[in-house]
Amino acid sequence: MTTTTPLKTASVLAFERKLDPSDALFHAGDWQARDNWKPLAVREKSVRGTISNRLKAKDQDPAKLDAAIENPNLQTVDVAALPHDADTLRVSFTLRVLGGAGTPSACNDADYRQKLLDTVQGYVGAHGFGELARRYAHNLANGRFLWRNRIGAEQVEVQIAHLVDGKPAKHWTFDALGLSLRHFDASGTAEAALAELASLIADGLGGERHVLLGVTAYVRIGAGQEVFPSQELILGRERGDKSKTLYQVNHIAGIHSQKLGNALRTVDTWYPDAGELGPIAVEPYGSVTTEGRAYRQPKAKADFYNLLDNWLLKDKVPSEGDQHFVMATLIRGGVFGEAG
Repeated sequence: MTTTTPLKTASVLAFERKLDPSDALFHAGDWQARDNWKPLAVREKSVRGTISNRLKAKDQDPAKLDAAIENPNLQTVDVAALPHDADTLRVSFTLRVLGGAGTPSACNDADYRQKLLDTVQGYVGAHGFGELARRYAHNLANGRFLWRNRIGAEQVEVQIAHLVDGKPAKHWTFDALGLSLRHFDASGTAEAALAELASLIADGLGGERHVLLGVTAYVRIGAGQEVFPSQELILGRERGDKSKTLYQVNHIAGIHSQKLGNALRTVDTWYPDAGELGPIAVEPYGSVTTEGRAYRQPKAKADFYNLLDNWLLKDKVPSEGDQHFVMATLIRGGVFGEAG
């Protein structure tokens, strides 16, 4: 009599990310001319702040407050701004779309690996990468990766090129402000262009061709206006240190590749109560750090690990939306093995 060993989650299970952006670099220029772009530098500014934080009850005595206000809150911070003869910020980066989505880069259990590959193949056969690619394309076209730089802009134009041998083989131009951040629907010429771009991204994810995209956004915000590169996380600051440090590459202001990736994978509208917030970034627990909340709770069995285990170990196929979420998490990459 033969017995089969129940399938278990591999203790070593890792996936490489399949959307691989470079850092983005900032340049300044003129919206109309667009022929002379100067690197945007980060500079320091020293400011005299006032006491404005919420005080404890013991510190709300008028005399104590007056004494505190007499001591200036001196700060040195990094800032980045357009020069006064330039009204437009140019943000540029490249994006590689890699094949092998759903194939682990490391897995120490041959049976689990095979079941995973069979499941991924079943997903691809049923849905392909079309829906995820459509959402990734939309997030490129609507300029979500600009983050705070997109807010309040007068005009935002995003140009995307498919680069082959370092030269544009195909080119698309989008009015970013005409595309929503809340949904992934488009109309008119933008719809057709997005369909072409999404088809290219889907081919890249499926490993059917090499895909390298050059992405350039032009943001008309006004001469001399402040712009917003990524902020560096500096651990162990001491009193008197610079209180804000901005990211720069070879003295050019920029955005972290990780922050670009977060914007591109903001495609999850399948989580519980999705109508209120709109799309969130694909994360195993649906984490939104700005709200201090996880929208995919393990208790509700809506998180990545419950969905993946039920799908692979118990043959409980998730809803179509959650299938997209699981695949998007594998495309995101990470280490997902079961701890011993």
